Amino acid sequence: MEGVRRWLVNISTWHPSEHQFQSLLSLLPPQQRPEVTKFVKLEDRKRALVSRLLQYCLINDVMGIPFDEICILRTTEGKPYLKNRENLLYANFNFSVSHHGDFVGVACEPICLVGFDIVSTTKLENGKTLQFLENFVPYFTTFEWDNIVHAGSIDKVLTEFYRYWSLKESYVKAIGAGLGFGLNRLEFHHDNWADIYVCIDGTKLENWRFWFFYLENKHLACVAKGHPKEAVNYQVLLTTVGFDEEGYQNAVELPERGFISLTVDQLLMRWYQLNHV
Repeated sequence: MEGVRRWLVNISTWHPSEHQFQSLLSLLPPQQRPEVTKFVKLEDRKRALVSRLLQYCLINDVMGIPFDEICILRTTEGKPYLKNRENLLYANFNFSVSHHGDFVGVACEPICLVGFDIVSTTKLENGKTLQFLENFVPYFTTFEWDNIVHAGSIDKVLTEFYRYWSLKESYVKAIGAGLGFGLNRLEFHHDNWADIYVCIDGTKLENWRFWFFYLENKHLACVAKGHPKEAVNYQVLLTTVGFDEEGYQNAVELPERGFISLTVDQLLMRWYQLNHV
């Protein structure tokens, strides 16, 4: 479908000098730069910079808006959105970004709400995995937590935890609610991590779809798609909420084809090519 993108960048082998980093940072609008430089650790700054470069390239590629006219803002709950809403090529264009570990990615949709989350499932050092997980007990239902703690080895427990967490994150990112939504209201069910569905307060949602992608070096990504009428504090930014059922079903049931993988150099090449057309 036109207007659908899934892009992923592996930053693990990207080691820019300070001069190179500052040069790339200067490509962003001045108001976006503090959102990168606020991070102390270089790895966090790298993820933040690549994430913003991805967003601008995505919007330029999908919507055809010149770089110097793109204005990206965030809702109070943290969902990024395109401020330029006049005469959009895709009325309900929305996107979701994520970064964790080695990967930075972005997903966008022209009709459905989209939420996207990346997690690294690498085991924590110093044997603190179980101590770490105990902090998250309130965010899961009893059913989910039983599945997590009885998954098997420590590695399997951690992977099971991150699967459920990624599903919850992708859903709240899609609707634009933020983590204050009440993650323990969500209960996810699956058949060997396929045919995934969610219940909210015990009621199954029929019009949402979820997919997992297994990435290199113990990373996984989750994509959630749902109906725009379920956006929270974000619906005012969508031009078309009332779709006919057939049109929406065609969009939400579209098979996921996976991500286009880019290196940082390839991303920058896209930036320069699109910016100098």
